[in-house]
Amino acid sequence: MTKEDLVLGAFANAFRTPDLRKKLLFVLLIIVIFRLGSQMPTPGVHVANVQACFQQIENDGLYGLINLFSGGALLQLTVFALGIMPYITASIILQLLVVVIPRLEALKKEGQAGQTKITQYTRYLTLGLAILQATGITALARNRQLLQGCELPLLHDEDSLLTMVVMVVTMTAGTAVIMWLGELITDRGIGNGMSILIFTQVVATFPSSLWGVRTTNGWWIFGIVIVVGLVLVAAVIFIEQAQRRIPVQYARRMVGRRMFGGSSTYIPLKVNQAGIIPVIFASSLLYLPALALQFNQRGDSWWVTFLNTYFVQGDHPLYMAVYFALIIFFTYFYVAITFNPTEVADNMKKYGGFIPGIRAGKPTEEYLSYVLSRITAPGALYLGLISLVPLIAFVLINANQNFPFGGTSILIMVGVALDTVKQIESQLQQRNYEGFLR
Repeated sequence: MTKEDLVLGAFANAFRTPDLRKKLLFVLLIIVIFRLGSQMPTPGVHVANVQACFQQIENDGLYGLINLFSGGALLQLTVFALGIMPYITASIILQLLVVVIPRLEALKKEGQAGQTKITQYTRYLTLGLAILQATGITALARNRQLLQGCELPLLHDEDSLLTMVVMVVTMTAGTAVIMWLGELITDRGIGNGMSILIFTQVVATFPSSLWGVRTTNGWWIFGIVIVVGLVLVAAVIFIEQAQRRIPVQYARRMVGRRMFGGSSTYIPLKVNQAGIIPVIFASSLLYLPALALQFNQRGDSWWVTFLNTYFVQGDHPLYMAVYFALIIFFTYFYVAITFNPTEVADNMKKYGGFIPGIRAGKPTEEYLSYVLSRITAPGALYLGLISLVPLIAFVLINANQNFPFGGTSILIMVGVALDTVKQIESQLQQRNYEGFLR
């Protein structure tokens, strides 16, 4: 039996299980609704002009990253134009605030009740950010600056305040609906709902970007891109699965007349402990120069010339070097605030756990810090190199910065796909004692 037969048999087993089949079909239904909302224009938008302008521009520049997470819906001003980006930004902000604000840190330690409260704060912040982003996008569309290089009116009535209010309310409501759909998938479907919606939006732009490479550069370059893409996917899968397992032994304790402990486990430290967050941070910071130029009306200043030369297109070596350095910095920064060796060492000591050969307490904390700093280095280099792929492609084959095998796209697609397959496999093993891919 070939590997393809095993994969097809695994999918058949997944759909033959009634509960799992319902969950998979439910996820597919939500995805269809999500994509319909991403194609439905916002009231007041001049659809014909937007489509005409959209064909004239390349999908890069100031809103390239946000448009990636909206599946192309942002530049077409649809109901779900903001996509999942406000929720991602709100989640990152809350994660950072948990380290800074003692009240949020106390909520995090309260378990499920505290996490529910933090989730509620994330929702409120998401709506606030959605209002700000929707207002900015609507203002740019009204001033004909959203799709640069196109002078056609994007709105039917650019002078109407009511039109702007309706657009802002509609896009904000669309963000709220996206949050609800994501939570529905998490509760009733398979995997993390928000991650699956992000995956859907990234995959939605993938075929058109890939075909754009063939149209612009021909079949030979297209074939080379496919081969390089497959190599990158294999490399990302290998690194995303790689981890350092630190063994932990729990001593046996007598509580009353019962004996507890005596078990052994491990602390998994992934090579890419930070995930995709450093890439998002670095990309967002490097969009600030383009944002500054967007609202600058004078083009004769020295700093305008400097930013236009080095920090707008992304094809200059200085831009690549700064981008790479920011990813390295944010990787270490994010790992430092999300994994606390002191807290882990204290918890191990509290419950009678120890690392074989390492004393409990301060030596354990120092050992964890040492291992974490060493394992973060290859993870940071990996993220930096993967993220440079679309920039190098931009120089070599004149592809746009949303190159189909770009770092952000691959990290999202591979990471979410691996997590979803693991979820399906665990549910199959619970019912059939047989994995998804055996």
